[in-house]
Amino acid sequence: MKYSVHAGLWMAQWTDEITPILRIVADLGYDGVEVSLLGMSDEKAEALGSAVRDHGLEITCSDGLGPETDITSDDEAVRAAGLKHLEWAITTTAKVGARGLAGVVYAPWGVFDPANKAKRAARSAEAFAAVHPVLEAHDVTLGIEAINRFETDLVNTASEAVEMATASGSSRVGVLLDTFHLNIEEKDVRGAIADARDKLVHFHVSDNDRGVPGSGHVPWSDVKAGLNDAGYDGWIVAEMFVIAGNPASADLNIWRNIEPEATDAARRALAFMKETFS
Repeated sequence: MKYSVHAGLWMAQWTDEITPILRIVADLGYDGVEVSLLGMSDEKAEALGSAVRDHGLEITCSDGLGPETDITSDDEAVRAAGLKHLEWAITTTAKVGARGLAGVVYAPWGVFDPANKAKRAARSAEAFAAVHPVLEAHDVTLGIEAINRFETDLVNTASEAVEMATASGSSRVGVLLDTFHLNIEEKDVRGAIADARDKLVHFHVSDNDRGVPGSGHVPWSDVKAGLNDAGYDGWIVAEMFVIAGNPASADLNIWRNIEPEATDAARRALAFMKETFS
């Protein structure tokens, strides 16, 4: 396993400078850092890639879609804009030196249209098929993240994520699972992870309140057993959002301080990850 932490833990806004965070991550002993492409430019991507390497880290990327780039839209122009955005995200991921891009890349976060769920899911899969050549050209793997029912109606469970990835027909499209969302949506956490074995390409950890893993009631023995059943040995990323009162946390409905301090949360998370998964 390789251990990483999402830079969003320290960010007040998605446009914050990431470079100072890299020294903290490296000093804590993480193998890598995950960064959001929100607020990213081509110039920032090139500088970030160089800085990541200078700190001896590896990097993965996360991203999402907005209403203007909704690949499930009935509007052909909006779907085309969504494809263009996915292509940009893939090339930018490669530009920073990453080989993994994952997140809510199938529809805008917080948009619900359950009556048209099947049609929307099919359009997402078609879009992923269309960007397969770009993924291949840049040696990037795309991970579809299953998130909870309060954030999307389209992909809530591991099985739904696997179904969409399979429907794309792309060997470069897989699944990202996250313990925060698994804890809400899955009746059998171990089974859900294990059943995703053929498509599982990325994994996020936090506890039930998005805080330090091991500090809440996520069934970690089942998580570990599921990853072992799946034969997973890739990135495990601490994706925690713990400090209230800033725009980035408000985007994720963090209304109180989940942990007292971000760097201490990252330190405790890494210790738990190594103890649990190594």
